[in-house]
Amino acid sequence: METVASSLVRHLHSWGIRHTFGVPGKAIVPLILELGNQNVEFVLSRHEGGAGFSAAGYALMNGSLGVAIGTSGPGGTNMLTAAGQAKAYHLPVLFITGHASSKDSGRPLGQDSTFFAADLARMFESVTLFSARVERSEQFPLYLQHAVERALTGVRGPVHLSIPQDVLTEPVRHFELELPVGHPPLRSPRLKEAAELLEQARRPALLLGKGVHISGAYEAVEAFAERWQIPVMTTPGGKGAFRTRHPLHIGPYGLGGCPEASEYLKSGIDLFVAIGTKLSDMSLPVITEDMVPQVVLHFDIDGTFVGKSFPAPSLFIQGDARANLEALLELAADRAPEVGGAYAEAAAALQTPDLSENEVMKAKSLVISDETQPLITAVQVMEVLGRCLPSDVMVFGDDGSHSYHAIRSLDIHTPGSFRFDDVFAAMGHAIGFSIGAKIASPDRTVVCLTGDGCMFMHGTEISTAVNNGADVIFIVLNNGRLDMVNKGMRHATGRSDGTVYETPLQAALLAEALGALGFTASTPPELEEALEKALQAGRAAVIEVLVDPEEIPPTLARG
Repeated sequence: METVASSLVRHLHSWGIRHTFGVPGKAIVPLILELGNQNVEFVLSRHEGGAGFSAAGYALMNGSLGVAIGTSGPGGTNMLTAAGQAKAYHLPVLFITGHASSKDSGRPLGQDSTFFAADLARMFESVTLFSARVERSEQFPLYLQHAVERALTGVRGPVHLSIPQDVLTEPVRHFELELPVGHPPLRSPRLKEAAELLEQARRPALLLGKGVHISGAYEAVEAFAERWQIPVMTTPGGKGAFRTRHPLHIGPYGLGGCPEASEYLKSGIDLFVAIGTKLSDMSLPVITEDMVPQVVLHFDIDGTFVGKSFPAPSLFIQGDARANLEALLELAADRAPEVGGAYAEAAAALQTPDLSENEVMKAKSLVISDETQPLITAVQVMEVLGRCLPSDVMVFGDDGSHSYHAIRSLDIHTPGSFRFDDVFAAMGHAIGFSIGAKIASPDRTVVCLTGDGCMFMHGTEISTAVNNGADVIFIVLNNGRLDMVNKGMRHATGRSDGTVYETPLQAALLAEALGALGFTASTPPELEEALEKALQAGRAAVIEVLVDPEEIPPTLARG
């Protein structure tokens, strides 16, 4: 008869999972040993938080389940932030934590994970879709089924099982559990109403959020925008959902947004279409009276926040974004666009000069920098990356000014090639995400765009990349400070305290100490040369970019 540990690993292997991520400890030793017995690799992370981030990146890239394993007590609590980040991305990650002994619960135990101490089952409840402690082997088959069903059906997300050491070694009856294929995509019954609003609109706007990435609705979104000729903006989390060079693309809106998007919203919008966004304060940091549209058409899987951002009537189209957009396009297929409708107004609004907004901004920054600054600016960094990275690259943006510069200035050539979260926003998460993504998809170029603050938190995970042959390129914008807080505090209060590192990070030296290639660049040519070498190296590399510490990030609107 199988044990709980051997049954769990057998199922992981049958589901196509070949890597798990974690840090070992006494309570989970039976599970770690069983992974080796059944040829499921245990990737030794440098911190349990990094393990959770890597498992999330693995899930994102392979479209299925990621697995993170931590021991009892602090091993589990260290993964709570990673679980919250996975929940924000709607990524199906199975977090497994241990406990000393189910039979000894109630006695004084080291790293107790029950309600007598650090109750991991309860702690994970708010950052997962399902969290339970397996008290005996008979519970395991049903609890595992509940966990994977919640992780992979409907609104996806992380789940958690706490399994004590003695339960892992208990015998359990043989059972077979297939991964759920998910429910059919939910389509709204209100699509005809949506089509009527679209046909009547004369000055619409379209805002794309992270939900476009989650549903993979890139082609449907582009067809939708073109069918009704709607100018397109992206939220910070929606960056990468639409090609920046598309004629209908205005630019980003929200934190890190461009002036053109704000001006367009002030021009008298009659229909505001939001797809896959909660319209949080990161997406709508400032709402003035002249920005309020007549009607909001809101596509989202969850209606919790619909109608709570704009003081305007909303039509809620609930369900999968791609399924609803495709159905809406089918519904409108036999309708010819009205002459003088939204298309004409939108086209007039999008008359642009020969240079795009991004190009004009980049050109200005180059001139200013050449005259006054010895160091490269973040805007220049994005210009180099947009020009030199391969079109099929996958870029993970960490949380900080560096990514908001990318949101405004980085060219996106292939939809889906840039991922960023502006809601939970855990600093350093992109470091682990990129490692897990590279392990899941070794043939794809993976880049982590991060900062010195994020590296101080989770930079040791570079060692994980090195030891597992994950040749991620980590691009570290280093200005010696927590830049977003530094500039925001100064802007709001007139000064900034506690935001500058007295001893700055030397990221290239850290990279070499951890076994990776290390490069330092402070000019565009140096960055281009470092990128070329890193792309050809076939091993993990860190490019430390010394950027202008006084450059103002596009994040001050939030205050």
